Parts: sequence; structure tokens; C-alpha cells
Amino acid sequence: MDWFGATGYDVARFVLQRGIAAVYLVAFVAVLRQFRPLLGERGLLPVPRFLARVGPRAGPTVFRWRYSDRLVVVVGWVGVVLAASVVVGLPQSGPPWVPMLVFLALYGLYLSVVNVGQVFYGFGWESLLLEAGFLAAFLGSDEVAPPITVLVLFWWLVFRLEFGAGLIKIRGDVVWRDLTALYYHHETQPMPNPASWFFHHLPRPLHKVEVLANHVTQLLVPFLLFLPQPVASVAGLVVVVTQGWLVLSGNFAWLNVLTMVLACAALADDVVARALPGAGQADAHGPTPVWFVVVVLVVTAVLVVLSYWPARNLLSPHQKMNASFNRWHLAGAYGAFGSITRRRHEIVVEGTRSSSPDGGWVEYEFRGKPGRTTRTPPQVAPYHLRLDWGMWFLALGSSAQYGWFSALLERLLEGDRATLALLRGDPFDGERPVWVRARVFRYRYSTWDERRRTGQWWVRWEEGELVAPVSLASLRG
Repeated sequence: MDWFGATGYDVARFVLQRGIAAVYLVAFVAVLRQFRPLLGERGLLPVPRFLARVGPRAGPTVFRWRYSDRLVVVVGWVGVVLAASVVVGLPQSGPPWVPMLVFLALYGLYLSVVNVGQVFYGFGWESLLLEAGFLAAFLGSDEVAPPITVLVLFWWLVFRLEFGAGLIKIRGDVVWRDLTALYYHHETQPMPNPASWFFHHLPRPLHKVEVLANHVTQLLVPFLLFLPQPVASVAGLVVVVTQGWLVLSGNFAWLNVLTMVLACAALADDVVARALPGAGQADAHGPTPVWFVVVVLVVTAVLVVLSYWPARNLLSPHQKMNASFNRWHLAGAYGAFGSITRRRHEIVVEGTRSSSPDGGWVEYEFRGKPGRTTRTPPQVAPYHLRLDWGMWFLALGSSAQYGWFSALLERLLEGDRATLALLRGDPFDGERPVWVRARVFRYRYSTWDERRRTGQWWVRWEEGELVAPVSLASLRG
């Protein structure tokens, strides 16, 4: 089956399998740490209530037959163990069906989580991870050469991801067309990291060069992935480098890291060997089992058919961003920041132990989102702080966030430990506040001079009140 196996892409498979599994590992750790307070039986958006409301429309999930917080823990730990086994290379050392089953299990378990995750799992990189994990199931093991059709499907995934993101920018906001997007983006992105302040203060002409380079990378380079080597490898490396620049400048969960991993699908062993002597040596492969060829070709055919919808979406003037066209989250549409926020607003949540809401207010600090103006923005990616991202959307005025935010205030008034564990700390040391409130602040980065004089990363001022002081009795009444 020489036509079937891509002899010369062992490095690509090595990076794809271990890299995708590493991201699954991070994702399942987040499930263990965040799912129950956000979506559990006493979560902000309880899964049992969601399933009772939507029924089969939730999509495939093991939780449809029975939900419990204990089952979530089992799903999380099984996912962690399976992902870790691939990272160290255990399934890959066996026959092709072993990594296939492991990756399909990872895909199925995480699909179960995403399909009940509601707004807390409504991100494009959830579908991206699911699609990547499903494809990785058919890369085979070290015993056989990686199937060429699966590698092509990975190239097609990277193409949709990058080209779709480029089109949504050009179509979506004038600041991408006049190259001024980065005048705002580093300051208003969901969760800045320690370097974002410095990126924001780069000279404006350089910001325009960055945007132009982004357009070249996303609108032209993806086509080169399908050309002969070494052009395809160079295209993959360009994507890796530009995504690395985004890793340095912000916290976008695992979106950029996973894109870098996927772009390595284009790397040929001989190109890697020339760049890194001693690396990229081809492994000896045995014959590919007929059953494996049949399975891969059937899966390839199904994914080719499913690709009609994202291909049509790319050509549509009404392009959808981060859309799934089926309940299995396969062959989706991707993209990010089709529009750029010009001003940054933050919701500041406060509580007080005072019997009247007239004073003694203390601010709750979140793990990732801006709060105190002197606090250094943290580096959290590729980990995903789902509550913090929800707070960013809430500040944008997203009505989808209001239901869980009311539940969050109630949990804070209860002094709920699981909910407080999602925050940076409990300002009341286990005591219950009597009142909580939420105020809206405008944030901007400090200037070089302000940073030097005050040590502040941010300057902020109040612009209004989102929720007036409420007590537990008034919320429940």
C-alpha cells in the first residue's frame, strides 16, 4: 500500500499525536478543576436543568442518560490518563488500532463535556480540539506509515482555520482593512498576559506591519500547504512562527498552541533533517493492514462530504465564525476577532460584611482578568479560565451571560467554597458577605510615564453600576 502511506512524515505524526494529546490533557485538567462549580449539580448553569430543557438537542453526550458530579470526575480522570499515555508514546508503540481507540475515547469524552457545556464551552477552540482529536485517531501507530489522506485532512483543517480567520477579519471590521486593528486589540483582548502591555506600546507603524503580515499569513500562506515540498513545510513553519507571536502577546487558551501543532502536519522529514541535523530520520514501517486502509478511506470519504458546508461558508458573504454544522463538531468553521473592541470595560464584583450597603466594600479578584490596576497580568494559556472569559463577554453586554452571573452572586453570598476556588482568593476568609454588587469600570493601559511613576499596568474609572447591592434574601425573593 505504498500509495496510502506517507513515508516521510514521521516527524509530523510524532508532533501531531503528542501535541494534540497534550492539549487534551490541559482540557481535561480544566474539566476536573472548573466543570462542577460552573456546570455541576450546584453549578452556575447546572447540566441536569439544561438537559431537561433541551433533551436530545444537546447532541451526543454520556451525560444524557445520567448526570452526576462523580461521573464528571471519572470522565476527567480517564481523559487525563489517556492523554498522558499518548504524550509519553505508549499507544503509538502498538498496532494502529491502539492509538485509534485511545484518541476516539478522548474525542468522545470531551464531546460529551462540550455538548453540555453551554456558554462556558461555546468557544471555537473546543470544536477545533475535537476535530483534531478525531483526525489523530487515524494517523496510525509507529508500525505503519501515516496515511496520506489523513495528513491532507489536517492540511485542510489548518487551511480552514487560517483562511477562515483571515476572511472574517477582512469582511468583519474596517480596522483590519485599514491596518489599525492593533491600535486597540492588545488593550481590549479578553485576557492580556504580561507582555501585552509592551506589545500595545509598540510604535503604530509597526502595528500596521503586524496586521499586514497577519493578512499575508492567513489569506495567502494557507494555499501553499498543498504545494510540493519544501514549499509546504515552509508554509507550515510560517504559521507556527506567527502563532508563536500570538502566544507571546496574549492568553487565548490553547487556540494558538494547537494551531502550531496542527501546522506541523505539513513538515516533511527531509526538510526537518536539513534544518535540524539528526532529526527527521524516517522510521522503518511494516505493511499497512487492509482493515486500517478501509477504515481510513471510509472516514476520509465522510469528512470530504462534511467539508461541503465549511467550504460553502468560506465563500459566503455572510460567513459564520466558529460554527459547527453537525452535532459531532467535525468539519467546522473557524475564525477569531472578526470585530475589534475599541474600549475595554470590566465588571468589578464587590462584597461587604456590613449590615447596610453603605461601606466596607472589598473587591473579589479573578484569576486572569484585569482587576487591581497594579497587578501584573498573568500568563495562563494554554489553560482556559472559563469564568474569566465569561466576565469579558458580560462586560461586552452579552445577554447570554446574565443568567449565570446572577447565580454567581448568589454563590458568593453563600460563601460557596467551590465557586470561590474559581477566583484568585476569598477576601472574607470563609465568612459570608452580607451584600454584593457589580460595578462597571472603563480600563485603559497606563502610559510609560504612568507605569514608571505609579507601578500601574492599568488606569480605570467607574462608568456605572451593573447590579445594585443585593443580599441573599433579595436574590432568592
